Amino acid sequence: MQSRLKPLLQNNHNTTTTHPTRSAGNPMAVFTPLTRAQLEAFVQPYGLGQLLDYQPIIEGSENSNFFVSLEQGEFVLTLIERGQASELPFFIQLLERLHQQNFAVPYAVQTVDGQTLRQLAGKPALLQPRLSGRHVQQPTPQHCRAVGAWLAHLHLATTAQPLPRQTDRGLTWMLAQGGQLIGQLDNGAATLLRNSLNEIPALHAALPHLPSANLHGDLFRDNVLFEGEQLSGVIDFYNACAGPMLYDLAIAVNDWCSLDAGELDPERCAALLAAYAQLRPFSGAEAELWPLLLRIACLRFWLSRLLASADYRGHSGQPKDPQQYQQMLACRWQAVPSLPG
Repeated sequence: MQSRLKPLLQNNHNTTTTHPTRSAGNPMAVFTPLTRAQLEAFVQPYGLGQLLDYQPIIEGSENSNFFVSLEQGEFVLTLIERGQASELPFFIQLLERLHQQNFAVPYAVQTVDGQTLRQLAGKPALLQPRLSGRHVQQPTPQHCRAVGAWLAHLHLATTAQPLPRQTDRGLTWMLAQGGQLIGQLDNGAATLLRNSLNEIPALHAALPHLPSANLHGDLFRDNVLFEGEQLSGVIDFYNACAGPMLYDLAIAVNDWCSLDAGELDPERCAALLAAYAQLRPFSGAEAELWPLLLRIACLRFWLSRLLASADYRGHSGQPKDPQQYQQMLACRWQAVPSLPG
């Protein structure tokens, strides 16, 4: 285990890493607080030295994450707040496979007796190497090119033998949750939601015929690390699954290429799509379904943020604003850039 960790530990010592701090009006996105004593007991079996420091991570809306400094390096501790523990071996296997193919990803560190998945505060817990770099909140076209290329590499690396897992927030979930939420929205939002839900039945037949691979499923700005304009790592694979690659691309484009009002920035969008297409050209079916997949990707995160806001109302955690994806979805009903030919 020590030999596998050494390169990442050296990178963490020699480069700048991001250290978000708490500020007024920016509550911690940690839903299960931990004490120092809990962390000291948890890290002891890894044989990586004593706990030096720890810090809650403000980014994220579904899991609790902490930076953990040990004598032998920097790590990230994740408590899985939702989903079935039986699915976690999929994530561990996918990340280990990508790590073996030289992707800079946070694979699970083993204890001295070979355990990767453990329990802490009654939640499944993983310790992973901390990757170097910083999150980018104002991406340039160059950042978007790097994201497009990385996503194409992920898809190409897994398309031959994708690890099987269905997303737990797919089309059936959208129909069920959207149907329950529609009565809680104002008239404008309810009409937008109803129109979007009405598009889903047509997708059920089309999606299985699109090219598939393992998807990241959540390739947002706060899940990608950069050193300057060089992509240095990707984190948070807990929405990963097998499915149509175009859907994964739509999720990334919506976040990386959207302006504040929700419309797409043409320059950033063109950069991301061109970098992706240079490695994996698009099929005719993908080009036809692209506008619809952009809307469905907006719908998925609008619904999940509405649910998270309700679930954590009054909680110490602060989920992300659903209004952002409501605005994006409204914009996607207008003209959107086509895929590169």
